[in-house]
Amino acid sequence: MRHLMSPLDFSVEELEKLLNLADDIGKNPKKYAHTCDDKRLATLFYEPSTRTRLSFEAAMMNLGGKVLGFSSADSSSASKGESVADTIRVVSCYADICAMRHPKEGAPLVASMASNIPVINAGDGGHQHPTQTLTDLLTIRSLKGRLDNITIGLCGDLKFGRTVHSLIEALVRYENVKFVLISPEELRIPSYIREDVLKRNNIEFVEEERLEDALPALDILYMTRVQKERFFNEEDYVRMKDFYVLDKQKMELAPKDMYILHPLPRVNEISVEVDSDPRAAYFKQVQYGVYVRMALILTLLEVELPC
Repeated sequence: MRHLMSPLDFSVEELEKLLNLADDIGKNPKKYAHTCDDKRLATLFYEPSTRTRLSFEAAMMNLGGKVLGFSSADSSSASKGESVADTIRVVSCYADICAMRHPKEGAPLVASMASNIPVINAGDGGHQHPTQTLTDLLTIRSLKGRLDNITIGLCGDLKFGRTVHSLIEALVRYENVKFVLISPEELRIPSYIREDVLKRNNIEFVEEERLEDALPALDILYMTRVQKERFFNEEDYVRMKDFYVLDKQKMELAPKDMYILHPLPRVNEISVEVDSDPRAAYFKQVQYGVYVRMALILTLLEVELPC
């Protein structure tokens, strides 16, 4: 039995196989429509979510399976003081696989150690968000045709952004990937990512404060919102929240074949006028997320795939 806590839980070869499966699901959805007819997915979301939770639910339903779970800690026995370990032991009696989001880093890992079913980390605090990373990898590969030989700009909240941390850790395993880290000084990438991931692997990266300076050299621009829920006080959040706004004027500086990704939700960091630009790929990204979660469910459940 395998769990998914980090994108690094899969080797590059296993990732390739997973992304190929997701690609085939996107092209031939009917082929997979009954592969999980007798399976149940539990979604244990201790923290609010729209895309990730509904994407998991849509993925399991598309495979013919059923879904149960809760969408906030208040509506679970956590509000009575039940531990994550006890919750997963109980849920293991009801479901075949589980997706867990939790505000505390490491909570899904604790759950996996007590679980009798595969556990998928659907986001733990500011730490990891592996299924978003798988979605990002599938999106980049589908749009650019490769995951190596790219220059990717990561813009916004690089300090608390778990999607950014996971994506960097995944992409450093591919050849000739260059990073442009665009953020105000207060929201720069954490030192453990800079030192232990980028520098240790001899990865080329630069840090910029102005988005305009970075845009002309990018293959991919990955925008993030400044996350209000990660700030300790309102004043710091208000000062930072509109530091970057991508609009039509700035897009004129970007290459014609540069694509914009965003894990969503967005607040003000991408103007709605950019949505009509053919390079805006963040809603396509959402659809790719369903395919990759379908592939992940099939892989972790070791379901026999249709020919």
